[in-house]
This record gives sequence, structure tokens and C-alpha cells, in this order.
Amino acid sequence: MAASRNTILRLINASQHTSCPCHGAHAAAHHPHGQVQAINQLRHFATPVPEREYAFEVAASNLRFGDGVTREVGMDLKNMKAKKVGVFTDANVAKLRPMQSAIAALEAESDLPFEVYENVSVEPTEASWRDAIAWARKHDFSHFLAVGGGSVIDTAKAANLFTVYKDADLMDFINAPIGKGLPIKQTLRPLIAVPTTAGTGSETTGTAILDITSRAFKTGIANRALKPVLGVVDVHNTESCPTAVQISAGLDVLFHSLESYTAIPYTERVPRPANPILRPAYQGSNPVADIFSLWALQTTVKNLPRVAKEHDDPEARRQMLLASSFAGIGFGNAGVHLCHGMSYPISGLNKKGPQYKHPGYVTDLPIIPHGISVALTGPAVFEFTAPSAPDRHRQVLAIFNGTTVTDPSILKIADRDLGAHVYEAIARFLDGLGVPRGLKAIGYKSGDIGMLAEGTLPQRRVLDLAPGIGDIVGSDGREHITKILERSFDY
Repeated sequence: MAASRNTILRLINASQHTSCPCHGAHAAAHHPHGQVQAINQLRHFATPVPEREYAFEVAASNLRFGDGVTREVGMDLKNMKAKKVGVFTDANVAKLRPMQSAIAALEAESDLPFEVYENVSVEPTEASWRDAIAWARKHDFSHFLAVGGGSVIDTAKAANLFTVYKDADLMDFINAPIGKGLPIKQTLRPLIAVPTTAGTGSETTGTAILDITSRAFKTGIANRALKPVLGVVDVHNTESCPTAVQISAGLDVLFHSLESYTAIPYTERVPRPANPILRPAYQGSNPVADIFSLWALQTTVKNLPRVAKEHDDPEARRQMLLASSFAGIGFGNAGVHLCHGMSYPISGLNKKGPQYKHPGYVTDLPIIPHGISVALTGPAVFEFTAPSAPDRHRQVLAIFNGTTVTDPSILKIADRDLGAHVYEAIARFLDGLGVPRGLKAIGYKSGDIGMLAEGTLPQRRVLDLAPGIGDIVGSDGREHITKILERSFDY
């Protein structure tokens, strides 16, 4: 039997209250039936109740914002007394201004040797990570520099980790239950991240994502130890980013902020870690993450359509870079949930299934860009989560509608109707950006829904933060996930 953790905790409190000395010695005698009933209900659930969390932590990289600040990375590494730098990028970025600026900055410093790895895959896999790790281990770098999008930064994080853990296998640190999810106890080498897209926020977080091709879904490593020591956020570095890439990256910002703001509260996450080193990076919504996530959401809703309409709008690109980093701080400390959990099989199964190739991406391989794969389920996800926190979803609706929660048009909506309004607002926003309307539009068939649900279920790291799923004892959420995918098939 599935039961809300809140329900169980209320029952515990009720049973304790009836016999608690601070409420009088006669309380239990007055309510013996209530106490027995509460205890019997707890026995009926037959699930031990773990202690719930009582604390949250805030961790983020140091950040530097500015036009042209990439020119400073050589000085930064010299100041850090780097002996040998491993520079990571991909074949496309290697030819562009961001990488040219970074190399010039390194070459301007005396006695600062470096090697460049430009074979990062646009969608990293086990194989591409292993190749990068083997290269990094061979050189034993003292410091790392990543110049590129999330795939580049994430690959550099993995290379850094396994340079320190020379004998570890990739699956030792991959999130459980897919991998062992071991804690990272050793200090990693300093990593500077220079993002060239306004999307993943990887320059601020300890998260790294890859495609587990053997299981046709994505997962990753999430640990604060992975976070860069410095994120260098330079608006010049998105000038060469194609519009399609900027839109997809911006959608990632949008859903990072939405999901972290609507995740279950950190106090509802169980079990409480036995040791602080085991406290996950993804903790649930909390007061600090809320501030960053809300600002990122407001900024993205305002500026992403501007970027889509006018690629050369520097102020809109500047705001999106800020939003990306702010959302990174938000979700890096709160977490994401359903949209991201379902996006991993949506993109992973594409290679063997629909083989959809999104317009505007320079690749010969099938690709559903990460931001697109996350957005496809967005309307249905927040229709589903709206009842869990009406006030938060009312705030979300107001932002999409360009108003405030005190607007009569927002206030008059009953809580029970809020989900439908949020669904329509998000769908309308995505339409304006040219996002495919559902799974059918990218080639999936209705018969694929079960397979997509199966690929979502192992993503416990994020599903356990989803309202209506992560806060339900005794249920893996299969029924709800399937219904959300069905609702996202065609709209």
C-alpha cells in the first residue's frame, strides 16, 4: 500500500502526542482508541519510517561574469601554481573564438604547459568518457580547463575524478541504483569551466551526465566534489552559438529552474544521511535555491524568446548566461525531478528508435538535444505537480503570463484548476520557440510509452524529488510516469 510520508509522520506524531508527558499524564487514558488506531495504521503500512532530513547545504563554484573575461584564465591557472593543464573542448568549439581566446590566455603565461583534448562527444557516452579518462590519466594533469557546453564541462569533471581515482571503474561513482554511487572522499584537482552555451549551468554544479548506451538512457555522477573551482562566464562566448542550440540550452535553464522550485521540500527527503558526506547534492527545494531558481525562471521567460528572435541581441544573451548560472546554483542544491528523469530515456532510446535529428545541430548522428528532450514532457509534468504546492505553481503561472500572483486573473483560479492553466501556459511558451509538440512529433509511437517509462524508473536520484512520487512510500511512480508520458504524446 502506498502512503504519503506526511501521512505516516502525522500518525507517528498523533501516537506520540497521546502519551507525551509534556501534554499531561492523562492524555493516553483519554484517547486510548486513537492511539491504538494510529499504531495499527502504522503497522498496516508495514514500512519502517526513516528519519527525515533536517538540514540543507549550499555549494556552488566561484563565478566570474564579464565581457571578454576568458582572457584571464591563463593568469588564474598561473595563480593556482598549475604545473600542467588538461584543456577539454569539442571539435566544433575548437575552431571558434572561445577556444582561441583560452589558448591565447594560456600561451601568454610563461612556463604553463598544457595539452588539448578536443574529442569530447556532443552527447557523452560511456565510451567517450572512458577515452577522455584514459587520456587524462596518461598525462596526470595538476589542473583542468573546460571550454565548451555542458558535455565538455561534464567530461572534464569525469576526467578529473578518475585522474585522482586512478584504479576506480566508471560505475563506482555513477549514481545508484545504476552504478555504486560511492562517495568522493579525496580532493580533486582544480577545474576552471568556461561555458559556451547558456544552458546546463555545469560551471556551477557537481553534476556530470552521460548516456549509458547499453541501457538506452542517461544518468551521471552527482557530488559536490566535482564542481569547478571557478566558472568563467563570458558573453562573447555565446556569439558563435547557433540559434537552435541557444534555444535548446535555454530550455534547460527553464526546466532547471521550474523543477528545482517545485521539488519536494528538503525536509521531506528521506532518509536523513547517517554522515554529512552522504548528504546528496540534490536535496529538495530550500530557501536559498528558491531565490536563484525563481530569478532564473523570470529571466528566462523574458529573454529566451528574445534570443530566439534575434540571435545578435547581446543583452538577452547576457541575461540568459546569468540565468543559466543562477539556475545551476538553484538546481545544483535543490535538484530536478520528472522532466529530467523522463528526458534520459527519451534521448537515449532515440538512437535505436525514432532516430530524430533536431534541426540546427552540426552532427550526422540522431540527436534530441537535452533541452528539447526535457521540454517535451514539461506541460504534463507541471499539470501533475500543481496540486502538491498550489502557491508555487500559481507563482509559476503568473511568471509565464507576465503578471504577478496578486493579479485578479491569477487569484480567481481555483487550486483544482491550476494544473490545466499551467499546462496551457507552458505549452504556449514552447510553441513560441518552435519546440516539437510532444513525443509523436519526434517519431515515437504510442507503443513506445511503456519502454520510456521503464527507462525512467531507474532515475531515482531525480524521481525521489518529484512531488506525488518521491514523497510516496511504497510506490515507484510507474503509474503516474506512464500517464504523464501518455499526456505528452501529442498536444
